[in-house]
Amino acid sequence: MNGIIVVDKPKNYTSRDVVNIISKELHTKKVGHTGTLDPIATGVLVVCVGASTKLVELLTDSYKEYEAEITLGLLTDTLDTEGNIIKEESVSIKKEDIINALDSMVGKYIQEVPIYSAIKVNGKKLYEYAREGIDVELPKREVNIKNIELISDIEYGKFIKFRIRTLVSKGTYIRSLIRDIALKLNNIGIMSDLRRTKQGRFDIKDSYSIDDIRNGNYKLLTIDDALTDIYSVDIDDDLYKKISNGVKIPNTYGKDMILFKYNGSSIALYKNDNNVLRMYKLFN
Repeated sequence: MNGIIVVDKPKNYTSRDVVNIISKELHTKKVGHTGTLDPIATGVLVVCVGASTKLVELLTDSYKEYEAEITLGLLTDTLDTEGNIIKEESVSIKKEDIINALDSMVGKYIQEVPIYSAIKVNGKKLYEYAREGIDVELPKREVNIKNIELISDIEYGKFIKFRIRTLVSKGTYIRSLIRDIALKLNNIGIMSDLRRTKQGRFDIKDSYSIDDIRNGNYKLLTIDDALTDIYSVDIDDDLYKKISNGVKIPNTYGKDMILFKYNGSSIALYKNDNNVLRMYKLFN
């Protein structure tokens, strides 16, 4: 069985839990997801099955859209509601200052990875250092915030709460983004809710629940469905033989990536390398 399932991951499930459920229901071990969601988070988890697992790397690179709740005036060690409270601060911030802080985050910037994450330093996961109380220099990397906007009223009380929608590049931690928004406001803050609403072309409205999957009420998307944005070429018998053997091809198409099709089926993805197309993924 080959295909892609867009899952609406429920809260308190790990991404691995979802993969295990699908593996059991579809009776195959060849299952992989394309971007981890923390247990606290819900929403779009793109799961590949069979030959479609060859797309995991490509689909992971997609931009992702999230809706998140920010709580200002509170800080935990995990930067979300799951951690231990480190600090509380009084907070009084105007709506226009919040909007200005959000606007200032648009674009590329260097983001520090949270200590409670699975990123490895010297072969050891960061959260393992945190649990052992060992200080470690946190990695930093460039991320791109394509868009960010306020999507709710602002709730004033002991803490300030509001919701945002943001479109971000691969590798962006929303917990870290919220920490950095709070810093822009000279305050502290945590992520109190998170829902992924899009990953690349996959939208939450096209997703299935765990119950849907267990009841067989879902549709497997094809490789073609996943690669609609990539330039495709229908090939003849001669070129099919070459591509099936992974032969390099002159890039006469002027594209960085080509999806080759034969008799209506996706055969292979090729990538440009100095005006030569080289095999990237072979599906058949």
